[in-house]
Amino acid sequence: MHMLDMPAALASGSNPHGPAAQAALAAMESARAVAAKALVEAAGMELFGTFLLGEEEFALPASAIREVVAYPERVTPMPLSPCYLEGIFTLRGTAIPVVNLARIFHPDAPKAGAGQKIAILDHDDVLVGLVFDGTGEVLRVRPEQRSTVSYGDGHAAPVIGGTILLADGARLLQVLVPEALIRIENVPQVRSMSAASRAAERTRFLRHAEAKKCLCFTAGSTSFAFAMSAVQEIINVPALRTSVMMGPLCKGWINFRGRAVGVIDFGALMRCAPEEAADPADRRILIARIGDELLGFLVDGVDTINPYFDSDVLPIPLLGTQRGAMFRGCLPRTNGPDTLFLDHEKVLADAELKEVCAGHRRIYQDEAAAEAGRCASNAAAARRQVYLAFGLGSPWASDICQVREIIPYTGALTRTPGTPACVQGMLNLRQQMISVIDLRKLYDMPPLEDKSECRILVLERGAERYGVIVDSVQSIVNLPASARRPSPKLLRVGATEADMRSDVKEVLELPDATVLSLFDRDAFFAKLESVLSA
Repeated sequence: MHMLDMPAALASGSNPHGPAAQAALAAMESARAVAAKALVEAAGMELFGTFLLGEEEFALPASAIREVVAYPERVTPMPLSPCYLEGIFTLRGTAIPVVNLARIFHPDAPKAGAGQKIAILDHDDVLVGLVFDGTGEVLRVRPEQRSTVSYGDGHAAPVIGGTILLADGARLLQVLVPEALIRIENVPQVRSMSAASRAAERTRFLRHAEAKKCLCFTAGSTSFAFAMSAVQEIINVPALRTSVMMGPLCKGWINFRGRAVGVIDFGALMRCAPEEAADPADRRILIARIGDELLGFLVDGVDTINPYFDSDVLPIPLLGTQRGAMFRGCLPRTNGPDTLFLDHEKVLADAELKEVCAGHRRIYQDEAAAEAGRCASNAAAARRQVYLAFGLGSPWASDICQVREIIPYTGALTRTPGTPACVQGMLNLRQQMISVIDLRKLYDMPPLEDKSECRILVLERGAERYGVIVDSVQSIVNLPASARRPSPKLLRVGATEADMRSDVKEVLELPDATVLSLFDRDAFFAKLESVLSA
């Protein structure tokens, strides 16, 4: 699901279907795709496709998704295969194993079947089909919305590698790991081994690399397609805002990332009679970029993402057809109705486009921007952070992200001659030597007689790791941003330069009015460096 913010390439010259023209178009689109991808990466955002499996949502990196197809009519079962391997099916001359993800998580889940979707995972030259109940959205995800899951040594490669939190934490997506999915036990890897097969696969790969992609969707009982380069995002249908331009075509507007975007009923635009059996939950809004404007198309459902070549688009007669310029042609399909391929820039006339796009932006943009600002402020205030509460003479806490791990305290440490008294010794932690620092000695605190509850917190800075000894580890607390406050001056009254309280810049206030001093990792490292260099 490669969503690139660039206009579709337009053929030019006397022979738009000639080899030279097609090669030039392919090179141009490839260069624009690289540039668009670089812009996304420069912004620190990642592109994900989301899928539904029962009540849960999953996400895959868009770069690993080759395409999404309907569940085939025929899947050939494989003898002696595990329950989660439904079999194999042929897709354009390639046999692809079909993995039922529901049975990986729950072995007693029902078999896959008609009505479900298969996402073709393409990673490390291996193709695997993953069964889902339906497609979701295409999302650009900021780094702060992602988290990773760590597993101990000896664990197999995890299928779930992290999460994506949306809607201020109310919506959670589980991120699937492509590297693990292509190495699931007893699932055959589709890879050409012989020299002849490798040459054939190379030819197919080059042809596939030259191909473009289109997004197929439905309105009524008709299948349509846009070039993927036209689609900014695919989203679920939110509550539409009332617009002064509402009518048979315009259904209102939405606030799309702080931008007022008008929404057009695509079925009404194309005069497609709605299907009685259509499920409203399948409806989606395609956010399309038309020139410098954004426009939302309300469609009945998103079907598949298919590769195509310009030569695959068959011309169709358009005698007497209104808005005939919008039709690029017809894409024949072997597993469903033929698809009408549209030119997204010509779906609306210039005057209509200006009225719907620029009109909504002119009338409602201030409201959308102000609301986006309020939402950002509310999200920041409601954002919660996880802290590790520990004891060191008094109650303390540390941002959980600063603590790599917690290990039991042991007195069997290797003491290095000539080191300051605060360096308790060296500890071999999984083939890496770390220095263990006694915080009580570093900050001139009296020694602790009973060390049975002591723990070592492993802190990390770059490639270096240090262990710090604390009196005890008490709990993990989840607090809103409002619980974090500047350290009161009273807390530092009487504190000397060596006193640990002198480094406290912030405190945490718990619901029961308990106040925890917030451990400052940077201040600790600065203090340690001054002692070690003395």
